[in-house]
Amino acid sequence: MDLFGTSQRNRTDVDSMTAEKIRTLMCDRPPPPRSIAETGLGLNNMISLLLKTMYVRGLETSSQLADALKLNSAIVNSLMEEIKDRALIENLGLAGDGQHSEFRYSLLGKGREWAIEALGLSQYIGPAPVTLADYHRQIDRQRIRHEEIDREALLKGLEGLVVPEKLVRRLGPAINAERSLLLYGPPGNGKTTIAEVIGGIFKQIIHIPYCLDVDGTTIKVFDTTLHKAVDDVSHPEQTLFSSVSLRIDDIDRRWVACTRPVIITGGELTLEMLDLSFNPHARYYEAPLHLKAIGGTFIVDDLGRQLVRPEDLLNRWITPMEKRVDYLTLNTGKTFSIPFDELLIFSTNLLPEDIMDPAFLRRIPYKVELAAPSIESYRTLFQMLCAQHDLEYRDEIPEFVAHELQTTFEQPLSYFQPKFVVEQCIAACKYLGLEVTMSREFLIDAMENLSAKSETARSKDGARANGDGASHTAAKGIASQGFSISK
Repeated sequence: MDLFGTSQRNRTDVDSMTAEKIRTLMCDRPPPPRSIAETGLGLNNMISLLLKTMYVRGLETSSQLADALKLNSAIVNSLMEEIKDRALIENLGLAGDGQHSEFRYSLLGKGREWAIEALGLSQYIGPAPVTLADYHRQIDRQRIRHEEIDREALLKGLEGLVVPEKLVRRLGPAINAERSLLLYGPPGNGKTTIAEVIGGIFKQIIHIPYCLDVDGTTIKVFDTTLHKAVDDVSHPEQTLFSSVSLRIDDIDRRWVACTRPVIITGGELTLEMLDLSFNPHARYYEAPLHLKAIGGTFIVDDLGRQLVRPEDLLNRWITPMEKRVDYLTLNTGKTFSIPFDELLIFSTNLLPEDIMDPAFLRRIPYKVELAAPSIESYRTLFQMLCAQHDLEYRDEIPEFVAHELQTTFEQPLSYFQPKFVVEQCIAACKYLGLEVTMSREFLIDAMENLSAKSETARSKDGARANGDGASHTAAKGIASQGFSISK
């Protein structure tokens, strides 16, 4: 359950998707290259990658290499013929039996020298890169604006959350505009939750490359910690894709079918994290977070709490936000562009005017405030929580908690508080071996844990414990009745 009272985020369950559903949701696949020339990669670069793979991983057959490089058999066979002609490998004879047999190969001296020299330039070993031009073309095929979100889809995504109608009305146009969105308001009212839910509403399946090639330099893009792969299409006969009748050579396995990514970063974000990261030892690049988010949603959470000045961080986004393109630079000085095709969401607990000047605020076309809950929303949250924990709901609970927080504890209401209070009462009862009870004592203890209080506040608590603080009707009722809820 999250701070709104929902049990889980509404998102595509890729594990239960049928092949037909995948095909319906999948954007156009990148067409597979049929020859070395169609990959757009230099012949010597491809030879280097193949020889490095043989040298480091000890692979001997064309099928093993095709699987490692994610290339079709025709391209790998052409590469093997090329390096045989150059006397870089030798034939070790057949491996396997019958129709499944194939030749084994081993590196010759010149081949090992080439591999070692190539490793000195870059230690990247893995799927062959895709060219920057092919990457641009694929992004255009699967742009996020191609997936329009209507009111029904938004309500389904927000299902289980306590969300005011005004918020639903404001969010819809912001999502479809493919522009930037600012969520602001006091802490504890679900800005991060709403931002993640927005990203999860998109259902299309897009294709993300394992890595890019820019002027012979490798940039890793696909990240298993950030991207949700729908399937391993390298073995379609064993996957959900089997009923779609795909053959390995009919797809470009250098791309991974994924749900649209939702990537979130917070106070740890620095300007350096928005640039290419070069590994001086492995000698290849890691894509920055916002490049990995292309085709999906990039959330900059807790804006204004980063070590970098807010104005410096925001200035970094001016060109991507206005031109829908970003520019990255290699160590060689080579600068290249990438389409900035993602929904950019800023979230902050601070006042927007305190961290952004008017000029920048104008560049964010959608600004939505997530305010404190009404007492009606507070009641609904408690009802949902009691239902989840199989507890009896009574109106006195939210009335008492809301009154005490606002008067005695001098705290504004927040969406996260009901969940916090209920779970604290449950924990206290478990500790004491009691039936789950929301007594006045347990509720007050829970509210005390919401914040550190001064001696003055503790004195008020003492007076309240002696009966002097129960001025509200609901508070009196709880004090006199020994208010409790049991399973």
